[in-house]
Amino acid sequence: MLIRTGNEIASSEITPKEAYEAYRTDRRRFLARAGVVGAGAAVSAMLPKFALGEAKLSAVSTAYTVSDAITPEAKAKSYNNFYEFGTDKSEPAKNAHTLRTRPWSVKVEGLVAKPLTLDIDTIMKYKPIEQRVYRFRCVEAWSMVIPWDGYPLSEFIKAMNPLPTAKYVQFISLADKSQEPEIGDSGINPPYTEGLRMDEAMNPLTLLTFGSYGETLANQQGAPIRVIVPWKYGFKSAKSIVKIRFVEKMPPTTWNELNSGEYGFYSNVNPTVDHPRWTQASERRIGAGTGLFEKRVPTLMFNGYQDQVASLYAGMDLKKNY
Repeated sequence: MLIRTGNEIASSEITPKEAYEAYRTDRRRFLARAGVVGAGAAVSAMLPKFALGEAKLSAVSTAYTVSDAITPEAKAKSYNNFYEFGTDKSEPAKNAHTLRTRPWSVKVEGLVAKPLTLDIDTIMKYKPIEQRVYRFRCVEAWSMVIPWDGYPLSEFIKAMNPLPTAKYVQFISLADKSQEPEIGDSGINPPYTEGLRMDEAMNPLTLLTFGSYGETLANQQGAPIRVIVPWKYGFKSAKSIVKIRFVEKMPPTTWNELNSGEYGFYSNVNPTVDHPRWTQASERRIGAGTGLFEKRVPTLMFNGYQDQVASLYAGMDLKKNY
């Protein structure tokens, strides 16, 4: 695993603040002059890396890793679910250059001692950023193995001082048509919302995530802040978060509201409970082969994290509470 530290970043690689601000202001004119508006792949190739959220991060290595081969970075950043930028897996990487990740703030509200609004850079400095290699399993029966960069969500929650009556954490994503061209047109109702039970959110595996592969999150991965809950299907890991709300009752979540028969609130990876339209017993590992010939591997209970999380669901019927 490659861990980058601040000492390895040459000053020549750092974009001057003035240049970056000028780029943001002039983006639309730049695209118009280039004559490639709407040609997603060409636009992505021409934009500065930072526009896709790829600035280097300092991250410390941890014991959180798996023996599976890591998905090639290019695959992980070009095959994504992010309906606000299109429903085809290739569309978010082509379209997400319109997402503006600075300035960015997150509101913390609900059942907390003191509601507040925090700047993303302040949030990133709460705790040292770690790099953890997690399996990432999508409900559509494909998976990746990604080195994510962040720190435990539990550390952030403790700093926010939620009230004892807070039993759940709700995440609310950005909803801005000017930045997310497909929002409202892709079959889901904005804003995208997700939620976790408090003990799930406090589990050491749950990662408040700012990057992958030693770089800040690419826009199509949910920049600049998301959560990763590795034992659950990928849609539970909310992207581009603008609000974190502490509540007493189970909060509504986007996919569960859209189709509760297919997407339960818990959505733990469970190979014994098939999706109504396909099996969940195996998964296609992205990057392990080519296209439809990518290797299929058996799906593991709780995505292989059974020892760390099974106790959270003791006594629950995981076929009913899917």
